[in-house]
Amino acid sequence: MFLRPDYNLKSIYDIDLDELKKIGIKALLFDLDSTIMASKSGCYTKEMTDWLAKVQKDFFIAVVSNNKNEEYINKVKQISDFPLLFKASKPETKYVKEFLKKYNININDCIIVGDRPLTDILCGKRLGCKTVLVDSITADTESKLVRFVRKLERMSVRH
Repeated sequence: MFLRPDYNLKSIYDIDLDELKKIGIKALLFDLDSTIMASKSGCYTKEMTDWLAKVQKDFFIAVVSNNKNEEYINKVKQISDFPLLFKASKPETKYVKEFLKKYNININDCIIVGDRPLTDILCGKRLGCKTVLVDSITADTESKLVRFVRKLERMSVRH
């Protein structure tokens, strides 16, 4: 099976927010680890915090993560000023649909942003919303094994 994200970008900072506004996007749902936060770090960079604040001026933003580690979840909750959904079970859609309903967000007004085709992008496609695939924010420092696995996974993506 081939997946085709609506946008395939090198960096999260390459997202054209003006274009998203023009096409009617009102909400951005971000994967957490390796998308807006270094994996399992429990902290945002200043650059990311500033960028998220800018995005928040025009869009509803939230995190949708598969992470199940309670200690980590509590750490992220303390430093996030937007809604968070953990234990999302992506690419399943049940919990994401419930989350969208809770916040009165129409699927057509939403875009999912993540670094993993087989979880983030597949979840978005199954929901019927737009998707953005970005490279890991720590791509330059990831191990060769992680980069190899990412390369294999991205073979499922059609450009």
